[in-house]
Amino acid sequence: MLSRRLTDLAQAERFQLLLGAVKDYAIYLLDAEGHVATWNTGAQLFKGYTADEIIGRHFSTFYTEEDRAAGLPERALRTAAETGRFEAEGWRVRKDGTRFWTHVVIDPVIDQGELIGYAKITRDVTDRRAAHEALRESERRFEILVQGVHDYAIYMLDPEGVVTNWNAGAQAIKGYAADEIVGRHFSLFYTPEDREAGAPARALATALSEGKFSGEAQRVRKNGERFWASVVIDPIRDESGQLLGFAKVTRDITERRRAEEELEQSREALVQAQKMEAIGRLTGGVAHDFNNLLTVIRASADFLRRPGLAEDKRARYVEAIAETAERAATLTGQLLAFARRQPLQPEVFDVCARLQGLLRIIGSTIGSSVTIEIDLPETEHVVEADPSQFDTAVLNMVINARDAMPRGGTIRIGARMVDGVPAVRGHAPALGAFVAVDIADDGTGMSPETLKKIFEPFFTTKPVDKGTGLGLSQVYGFAKQSRGEIDVESRLDVGTTFTLYLPSADGRALSGPAPDPALVDLATVARRRILLVEDNEGVGRFAAGLLKELGQAVTWVGDGQAALKQLNNSRDAFDLVFSDVVMPGMSGIELAQHIQQRWPDLQVALTSGYSHVIAEQGSQGFPLVRKPYSIDGLLAILGSRST
Repeated sequence: MLSRRLTDLAQAERFQLLLGAVKDYAIYLLDAEGHVATWNTGAQLFKGYTADEIIGRHFSTFYTEEDRAAGLPERALRTAAETGRFEAEGWRVRKDGTRFWTHVVIDPVIDQGELIGYAKITRDVTDRRAAHEALRESERRFEILVQGVHDYAIYMLDPEGVVTNWNAGAQAIKGYAADEIVGRHFSLFYTPEDREAGAPARALATALSEGKFSGEAQRVRKNGERFWASVVIDPIRDESGQLLGFAKVTRDITERRRAEEELEQSREALVQAQKMEAIGRLTGGVAHDFNNLLTVIRASADFLRRPGLAEDKRARYVEAIAETAERAATLTGQLLAFARRQPLQPEVFDVCARLQGLLRIIGSTIGSSVTIEIDLPETEHVVEADPSQFDTAVLNMVINARDAMPRGGTIRIGARMVDGVPAVRGHAPALGAFVAVDIADDGTGMSPETLKKIFEPFFTTKPVDKGTGLGLSQVYGFAKQSRGEIDVESRLDVGTTFTLYLPSADGRALSGPAPDPALVDLATVARRRILLVEDNEGVGRFAAGLLKELGQAVTWVGDGQAALKQLNNSRDAFDLVFSDVVMPGMSGIELAQHIQQRWPDLQVALTSGYSHVIAEQGSQGFPLVRKPYSIDGLLAILGSRST
């Protein structure tokens, strides 16, 4: 018995040492009436009392006055005795009078069925409570903030898309009160057609897969009215990555959309007005120039009808008609070049060599009062472009420079390689290697207002009958069609520099010289059996007669279907199909491609005055004669065997 008692005493001492070592918890015993019977180090640290100061005093000493007045200490002991445990959190008081927040557990101590006291464990959780209160305050402030926003609908969805909360902005924008919408699916706000197309589910799926969904679309208010909304949906996850739901922000942008639409309508109206102004200027310019040309042709034709006309006069009038027709063709070519609808015939050529070849023509054009200075490198500067259009563009710029120097001066012509094209007239800069052709003068220069208009068709600062206003328009159109650019710098009383940029074709083999159609001997042209396809009766009759005069056998049909019918009936009766491009039903390009597939050995040639198909897609490899065509042009086709 003695040894057993000594063992119990030893265990009690070790237990007391254990409790004394605990500093994070106040662990002590109360007697049955609530007086402190033991005291550990943690209790002294929390509450400030030493064991000598507190043992024997009632534990209600630690409670606040208001809790003691409310009988909370007695109630805590009674609850522990009756239920076997008391647990709560509340304010307690240290020895120095300061308060701290505690978590308290009181367990009854029973010995042989009799209550002999209580075990009390207290923990100081002031910091935890402060953090919790701070979090609650933050959440409260955030809720106040969200509820105070009226321009945005801000609310939460659960993972299935059901609305879980609702702010004042959502009510203002969509018309639903919180008790009307919380618990309902957010697809309610979508239009019927969007719901049918699966837009709500797709929006949530996008938010999950991409981390965010944003877009603009029509939504529906409670009263059925539609409005334009800007929507953002973000997935909300916990610390472990588990999806909690979605945060949805919606803004009513109906007014902004309406303002944008009104602005766009205003822009369209302005563009339409500008188009009408340009059309008026274009119509007037074309009418003026063509009436001048037609005057020469009509008067010459009238004189040719007169009997007994001398042969020298007859030849003079015929030459006048031919020259005027050539000028008319040049005029339409300039119009189409400005509109970037002139079919080009690109070749690979050296810009420097081409400019050298133009010097004689330039010299005879500018007159003796103007000096030409050339700065051309010895190395090749190769481009791929229409050489005849290039020549015309250079001559137009040279003539423009000459006219800017009425008292004479110097025109400087140069070529150089550049890396990219700078931003021009608000266009973005272009990347890559370009050949730049500079044509500069020391003439009168131009004002900034004039510079804005110089590439417009029929805009000219020259006196009446001194220019059509199409020269620089042709340069502009040629540059754009050739994937290049045209720039100009000018200062009043200092001079002007035009720079034509064309993409470099460095490394490409130069094209061989084209044969001169004028050198084709009519007697050497073999007789061909030609199927002529032309829907215009006047042009068809004239072309058939012209080809017959050239010794050809001609069958004329009015459209592509009739041509195919002829070929189906008698393919071997024809050596060449000569077709217009623009025709009702089947176009000339479509006819040519059909013939190429079915009868690949049959030669096809095309002709056109203008076709958007030719302008945008080219002639698809088929020989092309431009209208108005000449005898030389026809002879070139008749002498060609290429398809």
